[in-house]
Amino acid sequence: MDDTPWLLLAAAGTALAVLLHIGCIIFGARWYAFFGAGERMVRLSRAGHPFPTAITTAITAVLALWTAYALSAAGWLPVLPGRQEVLVLIIAVIGVRGLAGLLIGRVRPGCNGARFWYTSSAACLTLAGLHLAGSVQVWTRL
Repeated sequence: MDDTPWLLLAAAGTALAVLLHIGCIIFGARWYAFFGAGERMVRLSRAGHPFPTAITTAITAVLALWTAYALSAAGWLPVLPGRQEVLVLIIAVIGVRGLAGLLIGRVRPGCNGARFWYTSSAACLTLAGLHLAGSVQVWTRL
């Protein structure tokens, strides 16, 4: 348990992302705008449309599950089913999102703008790297 700093950092980073997404749900359009969610999401949130809350809730649930898997692999939560497979999936999804965001930010940033794509991609690639480093540390014990 004490030899899993990378997985604990991955869990902490993912948990922070959970909290930031919950903040967007609670505080609405101002938070969506601040974090660069795009004009459409901000506009829909201001109008009280359920779409921003629904999509943000879904993202939050996935991130919370990923946090739990990192903590389980680190030995801080009970064993969850398919830890190896889920960790590989987490690394792949976050890594692909990070790389795709860099490309989108350069080629077609759209209403989110390049700053959003570059910042969120850096966060995703950092989390993918932390999950990868932590998974390598504990792989034989999973």
